[in-house]
Amino acid sequence: MIRPISNATRFLLKNVPLAHILTRLAAVTRSGNQDARRRRSTAASSRLPESPRRDPPRPPKALAAILRSRVIACLRAQDGETAMQAAHAAVRGGVSVLEIVMSTPGVLEVVEDLRKSYPSLTFGVGTVLNADDARKAIRAGAQFLMSPGTVMEILHDLDGSEVLYIPGVLTPTEVISACNAGAKVVKVYPVSAIGGEMYMSALKKPFPLVPMVASQGITIGSIKSYMEAGASAVVLSDAIFDKELMRERDFIGISALANQATLQASQCGR
Repeated sequence: MIRPISNATRFLLKNVPLAHILTRLAAVTRSGNQDARRRRSTAASSRLPESPRRDPPRPPKALAAILRSRVIACLRAQDGETAMQAAHAAVRGGVSVLEIVMSTPGVLEVVEDLRKSYPSLTFGVGTVLNADDARKAIRAGAQFLMSPGTVMEILHDLDGSEVLYIPGVLTPTEVISACNAGAKVVKVYPVSAIGGEMYMSALKKPFPLVPMVASQGITIGSIKSYMEAGASAVVLSDAIFDKELMRERDFIGISALANQATLQASQCGR
């Protein structure tokens, strides 16, 4: 609907030059545009700055190595020299992922030597019970740490780190707790004492996406059955570092067992 021209507007059109009217209209328009820009600028400055997009952290390389190897050789020894020679023997037999138990004399020196001698392989420290020992192991070059239970301080300290922490769990509640705290993989321990492969299978069902490492009492002959039960990898201790062979310092025998274990794991379906 077109509104009629008011008397005031009719008076302006009759008595004020058109050029003057257009000049005033242009000034008013410019002023309005400037006010609008100021309002937009004020609104923009009051908004919270957008956080830069961050890609999710990549999992530590040690995890990929463990999933690829499927065997973690676990070494404990009475003295540092035996530990050193046994570790080299296991590597010669084909072991690519090896942990040395924290209580082994000279454990840190063994880790340092192995990292220098085999830079493409993966070495860690096991039975780490506190954050102080974890820091010592990391300074020595450990690429992963393992515990029989979940040490929350270690788990939190290594969140987003290149060093992998594998906490020990036994129940569904412990799996949930560890994963909620940031664990990327868990160790089911002591698995053979609680039911072996049957327990492994039962624990795995509610957590199909959680990589689980079966640990304790596993033999070379049972690697396949643990894999079929849902384990992503197994920890082999006495199965490779046989007590009698260690006592007799039969490192050729240890190499042979390491070769059997890695061959058995490589034949398991992926």
